[in-house]
Amino acid sequence: MNTASPDPATGPNVTRRIDFRPGMDMYWDVVRTGEDTDGELFEVHGWLGPHQPSPPVHVHDNAEDSFEIVEGRLDVQLDGTWRTYGPGERAAAAPGLRHTLRNPHDEPVTFVNRHRPAVDYEGFFRDMASLTSTGKMGAGAPRSPRQAIYAAMLFKAHPTAIRMSRLQRFAFTTLSGLGRMLGMRR
Repeated sequence: MNTASPDPATGPNVTRRIDFRPGMDMYWDVVRTGEDTDGELFEVHGWLGPHQPSPPVHVHDNAEDSFEIVEGRLDVQLDGTWRTYGPGERAAAAPGLRHTLRNPHDEPVTFVNRHRPAVDYEGFFRDMASLTSTGKMGAGAPRSPRQAIYAAMLFKAHPTAIRMSRLQRFAFTTLSGLGRMLGMRR
C-alpha cells in the first residue's frame, strides 16, 4: 500500500472515502459498511499522517474497535497502557475497554480499522470528517470553545457511537444546547 497522501478527489472509491483533512491528517477508504454486512461490521483502510495527536480516551460499549497495521507504526492505548504496533500486528479494544490511538512517528501509518458491530460508526465518522475538513473541529482535543461546541453537537447526534463519562455528557449536553441557541449547525 502506498503511504503517500493521495488526492481525495481521485480513485475508484471516491464516494467511499471519508477525508478528515485538512483539520486532521487522516483519511479512510470504506471497505465494508454496516449496510454491506447487515450491521455486523464497519471496516475501513485508514491512513494517518505523521505526528497526529490522539483523540480523547473513549469507550465503545457494544462494539470491538480493532486496528491491524499494514505499514508504519501506530501507538494504541488500551486500558491506560500505550504500546506501539507495527506491520502485521493487531490491537483490539473489547467492548467497554478504554482506548485511543496516535501517530507520534515521522512516517504515516496505514491500517485496517474494524468496528464490530457497525452500529452508527459510519455516520459518526462521516459527520466528524465534515467538521474537521471544514475547520470546525481539529485533531485531538478541542482547542477553542467553538470546537468544543461542535464536538458536543457531534456526540449528541450519535449517542450510541462512543460512551462519555457523566461529566462529559453533562458538558456536551450544555455545549450542544448552546450551539443550537447560537444557530450553529454540524
